[in-house]
Amino acid sequence: MGDLAARDGRAGREPRPLGPASGARRQRPVPARAGRRGIPARRRGQQGQGRVAPLGGTGPVIEWQDGTPGVVWVSNGALRLGIVPALGGRLLSLSGEDGRELLWRNAELLTDGLRFRDGHVHRPVSGGLGDWVNYGGDKTWPAPQGWDRADQWAGPPDPVLDSGPYTVTTEENDGTAVATLTSGDEPRTGLRLRRRFELRHGENTYRLTLSARNTSERDVRWALWNVTQLAADGEGGTYVGGPERVTRLLAGTGYPEWERRGDATFVPHQDVVGKLGFPAATGWLAHTADGTTLTQRFTVDEAAEYPDQGSRVEVWLEHPLPEPLAELGDLDPPARIVECEVLGPLTTLRSGEETTLTIDVEVRTCPT
Repeated sequence: MGDLAARDGRAGREPRPLGPASGARRQRPVPARAGRRGIPARRRGQQGQGRVAPLGGTGPVIEWQDGTPGVVWVSNGALRLGIVPALGGRLLSLSGEDGRELLWRNAELLTDGLRFRDGHVHRPVSGGLGDWVNYGGDKTWPAPQGWDRADQWAGPPDPVLDSGPYTVTTEENDGTAVATLTSGDEPRTGLRLRRRFELRHGENTYRLTLSARNTSERDVRWALWNVTQLAADGEGGTYVGGPERVTRLLAGTGYPEWERRGDATFVPHQDVVGKLGFPAATGWLAHTADGTTLTQRFTVDEAAEYPDQGSRVEVWLEHPLPEPLAELGDLDPPARIVECEVLGPLTTLRSGEETTLTIDVEVRTCPT
């Protein structure tokens, strides 16, 4: 079928805009405002036992699916999101009107309905990359990553931000559905993370607003880092808008190859374990495969410092190997996966301050 950008004659060009992201001004730490305190999904979902509740009759729908694990399903007539609070607040299912799954999810651990496979028991995990239980999907971490210094996040895994339970609240008004996931307080980083999903009726987009709040008594310096895992088998790849400035960040088996297409750099699917950084990214990236393009748009702060040698976007690729990579903490890739990663600027936070990052996500299906 080919990729959408090529089919409509727009290969390497930025997909049509959604309009400015909220918070398009230069990002800065602000005191976190008091809000509704999150409560576990199972408590919010007890009344009604998973029945679908429409918003205003014609708006988006929120469904609470009790069980192991509990799932928050949010749909708006064009998109359907499956969010699992107990698994690090992950978005583990994203589909459009045709029902096809867009995210990579570990089918050995989770069913299509986001239930645990027989015999699997989830526990918060710490340790090295070889200990990480990779469920897949979309998640938020702090950057920079590393295991050498106190100002690096030593994960995944991480028993609070990555694999710990998040609380969840929902809002319903004016044809809009909102689900907000909040982590526990992680003592090493000093952070509490929040992920806010907002869907409007009938739109093939959703807005993801991320925040990191310093809940410690000391100053901390971190960047928000959102990681979206997608299947990387077959034709397809990732476009990163902006000049062709590419930084080779990490080689497990090698560095990914790339090519220039229009006003974007294209990283095709390929069998390699490695990562590239994009310090000149201009605020959009798009993954295309199987006739569908998933585009993420975000605001770039030209004056700010970004982690990982200035990377505003990173693309990681992995594929199954004969044995784990000892030089990467015994990382054992479970499948052909591409990670599309959006980073915010490094921000120094005093106690009680927070930094935010807004990402607008659009799903487009290639006409047949």
